[in-house]
Amino acid sequence: MKKLISNRRIALFAFMVAFSVGIVLTLLTGMQHVQHRLFDRRAVRISEQSNRNSSSSHRKLLHSAAEAGAGVGVVDPSRAWGEKCSRSDIVVNQGATSPLPNGIPTYTVEIVNACTVTGCAISGIHLSCGWFSSARLINPKLFKRLHYDDCVVNDGKPLPSGATLSFQYANSFPYQLAVSSVICG
Repeated sequence: MKKLISNRRIALFAFMVAFSVGIVLTLLTGMQHVQHRLFDRRAVRISEQSNRNSSSSHRKLLHSAAEAGAGVGVVDPSRAWGEKCSRSDIVVNQGATSPLPNGIPTYTVEIVNACTVTGCAISGIHLSCGWFSSARLINPKLFKRLHYDDCVVNDGKPLPSGATLSFQYANSFPYQLAVSSVICG
């Protein structure tokens, strides 16, 4: 009888050990799965924060109007061999910068004379600009809206080859700025 009781105890003990090991393994496997999911979420949060941090940095990447689909900065197929310049030599880049203290978004615009021909000063640079307006004052000698969808750059004066003109404006949305006409000098 004692041997029967001890065999039962041994079997019960073995069953309890096996059952406990099974539960522990299940818990560990589940915890690893939960840890992986938490780590993945943490990695996503960190990458989102780094994206937010990089976008609020003082250094901004400017996006060309060509990237935005305005067609500026692409080679103009109508440019003849004898021409010194064309409107495709004027490149307009624009990017978001730190907002004004009252929260209005600001944008930096760079207008570059990318003409590689010597003495290629381009004047009479006009941009299509819609109803351009700004909550931040812009020097009208640099950039001014004349009429709907017609803004003049550098007061119509020549922009030398390789020169860059830049200004900032503040508005609730960015304007699509594209070169509409130039005068080759």
